[in-house]
Amino acid sequence: MARTDDDSWDITEGVGATALGVAWARSQEASSECALFTDTYAQRFIDAAMDRGWQLPPAHMVERIRAIANYAASRTKWFDDFFLAATAHGIAQAVILAAGLDARVWRLPWADDSVVYEIDQPMVLAFKTEVLADDRPAARYVPVPIDLRQDWPKALCDAGFDPEEPTAWIAEGLLPYLPAEGQDLLFERIHDLSAPGSRIGVESFGAGFFDPEYLASRREQLRQMREAAGTSDTEASEAPDVADLWFIEERTDVADWLMDHGWRVSSEQADALMLRYRRPPTADITPRTTFVEGVRG
Repeated sequence: MARTDDDSWDITEGVGATALGVAWARSQEASSECALFTDTYAQRFIDAAMDRGWQLPPAHMVERIRAIANYAASRTKWFDDFFLAATAHGIAQAVILAAGLDARVWRLPWADDSVVYEIDQPMVLAFKTEVLADDRPAARYVPVPIDLRQDWPKALCDAGFDPEEPTAWIAEGLLPYLPAEGQDLLFERIHDLSAPGSRIGVESFGAGFFDPEYLASRREQLRQMREAAGTSDTEASEAPDVADLWFIEERTDVADWLMDHGWRVSSEQADALMLRYRRPPTADITPRTTFVEGVRG
C-alpha cells in the first residue's frame, strides 16, 4: 500500500487502522500482572470499529503485536509520565500530534486549567469523539481535524492555541509516516509555536530503524509468523505490513535537531527504557527507537 503526498484515511483503513492496532495492544495491558497503565477506553474503540465491520488482523499480525507488547506498554507509560511531569512543572497547554486513539485526555490526572489539543485526520477524530461522546474528559479537550502535512499551525491557533504559553508536545508513533522533509517541517513549526519552558516528547526513529538489513529481518519474522499461523495469501494481502505505510528515507536525528535549535535534550534507548520499567526487551523484535525529551530554554 504505497503512500502518496495527499493520501487520507478513515480509522479502519491504511494509517488509521494502525491506531486500532495500538488500541488493541493497550487493551491487553489490563491482563498484565503488573500493569504499567490503565486504559479502559481502548477496548471500546475496538468494539466500535468492529461494529463498523473492522476485524482483528490475521493471526500472524496479532502475534506480532503480542510480541512487541512490552515495548508498546513501555512507550505508553513513557508518554504518560512525560505529561505528568509537564503538568507538575505548571504547563497547562498540551498538543498531541497524530493523536489517533490516544485516550490520555480522559484517563490522566490533568490540572484543572489544562487544555489538550489533538491533531489528526478529520475522520479519525470524528470516530473518537463519537465513541467517547458520553465521557467527560479530565482536561478541556479541543480536537483539531487536519492533516499534519497541511497548515496545521493556523488551524491550531484558530482553535484557541496560545503560542505565548509554554506547551507540552508529543509525537508518538508518528515520524515514519511523514517523509523526511515533512519531519523537518514538523519540528520547525513546533519550534516556532513553542514559548520558553515548552517541552516535547518524541519517539525517534533513527538510521538504525530504517537499516535495510533490519527491515529485511523484520519482514522475515513476519513471514515466519504468517507461516506458523497458517495465514493464507489472501489474508496476508488484506493486512499489509505496517512498514508499507512508512516513508523509508534518511532523516535528521531528532535529538540533534532539537539541540541545534537551543532545546535541552535527554534521550533513552528503547531497550534501556523497557528494562527501567521491568519489561525485558526481546532481541530482533524490540524496535530500534529512542525516546527523546526536550525543554526549550
